[in-house]
Amino acid sequence: MHAKPTEQRLSECGIRPTAQRVQIALLLLAAPQHLSAEQILASLRSSGARVSKATVYNTLNLFAAHGLIRQLSVDGSRAWFDSNVDAHYHFHDVATGALIDVPVPEVEFSKLPAPPPGTEVAGIDLVIRLRKKS
Repeated sequence: MHAKPTEQRLSECGIRPTAQRVQIALLLLAAPQHLSAEQILASLRSSGARVSKATVYNTLNLFAAHGLIRQLSVDGSRAWFDSNVDAHYHFHDVATGALIDVPVPEVEFSKLPAPPPGTEVAGIDLVIRLRKKS
């Protein structure tokens, strides 16, 4: 089966596929990866694209709001954008900042607290921080 064209993926998510949105989507959706807005901006500019920082941030927030990508807040210093929207958790290397996917079946929760009345659990985000052994 062939992958859908980027423009079609954007349209199916309710996003108008402008040239800059398609450029950003092509970069981020090329593989399962975790990139910051700064990394995406630097990569686009190094390939000759003329794009503003505001456009990159606005586009990433739009993509996340429409479920095309997932926005992650890992350490409070920056947002990461994950092209893998399937359910999964993360290892976070505190020295390098790298994020590594952890499949859901690899993690078991034996007990969760009951949510407050009138609410339900919408999902669980788990970040396992890693450091070199001393």
